[in-house]
Amino acid sequence: MANTLDLEEQEQLDQIKHFWSRYGNVITWAAIAIFGSIAAWNAWQYWQTKQSAAASVLYDEVERAVSDRDAQRMDRALTDLKDKYGSTVFAQQGALLAAKGLFAAGAADKAKAGLEWAAGQTTDPALQAIARLRLSALALEQKDADGAAKWLEGAMPPEFAALSADRKGDIHMSKDQKTEARQAYQQAFSLMGDQVEYRRLIEVKLNALGVDVSGASTNKK
Repeated sequence: MANTLDLEEQEQLDQIKHFWSRYGNVITWAAIAIFGSIAAWNAWQYWQTKQSAAASVLYDEVERAVSDRDAQRMDRALTDLKDKYGSTVFAQQGALLAAKGLFAAGAADKAKAGLEWAAGQTTDPALQAIARLRLSALALEQKDADGAAKWLEGAMPPEFAALSADRKGDIHMSKDQKTEARQAYQQAFSLMGDQVEYRRLIEVKLNALGVDVSGASTNKK
């Protein structure tokens, strides 16, 4: 004999049908949106992974070019990195590396362009700070003290504050502003960890200005 629904089961079925007729369309579209978002996220993750893998190959090429001191290859690999994979960390790190190699190879203008791109492109505060510090050093190397100071304007991540203060001291020294230089070096010395080797160089700079790093100063100008 065919099974038949009792009254209670029939009532439950009617309630389900009523609920679905009223809310089924909303539920369906919500489910589509949720699963669509998941699919889009997975696709984006896959694209990001693929971009990073391809960018890493070009980063390796930058490294080899720097090792070989081949300025043309550095410039070409960096251009490809920026044009094709500019949003990746590999491109931003590659710009810093290539700029160092290009400067050593005598291509200061191309080094500057790479650093300016990195400073403006990256959203990583540390990478941006490194780019700004190197741009400041490059400007100082070119006897542009005001340009060097400009790159240090604004906040720096705490871990770069000592290096920024030290660079400001160098800028003041280039302008023969010894009092300001001494203050900047003292700030750098106080911020730099005592286990950091670079602190000794700051100490040498302070000693040259007549400052005893134990706290006493001969106040020489």
